[in-house]
Amino acid sequence: MALQENLSVVLHAAGDLRLEQRPVAEPRSHEVLLKINSVGICGTDIHFWKDGEGGGFTVNNPVTLGHEFSGTVVKVGSGVQHLKAGDRVAIEPGVPRENDDFVRTGRYNLSPTCFASGLPPDHGAMCQYYVHDASYCYKIPDMLSFEEGALVEPLSVAIHACRRAEVKMGCKIFICGAGTIGLMNLLVAKAMGAAQVVISGKAHGQHLFINYSQRVHGSSSFFLYFGGNNMAIVIFPNSNLELE
Repeated sequence: MALQENLSVVLHAAGDLRLEQRPVAEPRSHEVLLKINSVGICGTDIHFWKDGEGGGFTVNNPVTLGHEFSGTVVKVGSGVQHLKAGDRVAIEPGVPRENDDFVRTGRYNLSPTCFASGLPPDHGAMCQYYVHDASYCYKIPDMLSFEEGALVEPLSVAIHACRRAEVKMGCKIFICGAGTIGLMNLLVAKAMGAAQVVISGKAHGQHLFINYSQRVHGSSSFFLYFGGNNMAIVIFPNSNLELE
């Protein structure tokens, strides 16, 4: 049965967000058609909505938002072998368009021509049905909810940040910013063995500092400011400093 309705969240300009019916695309040979189950609302999406721009991207034409998402495979292209209808998947929103130097060195996300779901001018997944490259769809186990599947993308951001910061056993860490990315970094840092983690944020206009750690001397030194949502990680050098 042909799918007819595809209600989508479309941003036309700053402050101009509309619900519209968009056509259901047919997957090409290397693509899959997904029924979208869960989509996260990123700080970047809020910037697009409020300001019409964010992270170096500008809304010049109507665009469907959404780059943190999970869904169910409805239809597969003729060349797709590893997925089938009914599979539950999480998504990598960045898909390289050409085999440039960034792609060949495994850094395809930095390719200037990379497709990025929901980042203008590329359409995202705040809709009922969405087509995506099958190679960038990853099966998730039944024990994982669709909401958790949609959080795989921001979780990957936190893993990347903590790896760059060389988080290890015994580190003392201060995280500036208690949004989704900051909280993800807290969880990942603890999983990587950080001994003491303090995170700061705001509630009702007041600054909060929350200590999630036991007191153990630090063992590493690094400072990392990590991008778009004003989140920073500070790892303190070897010292007797106690984070309060």
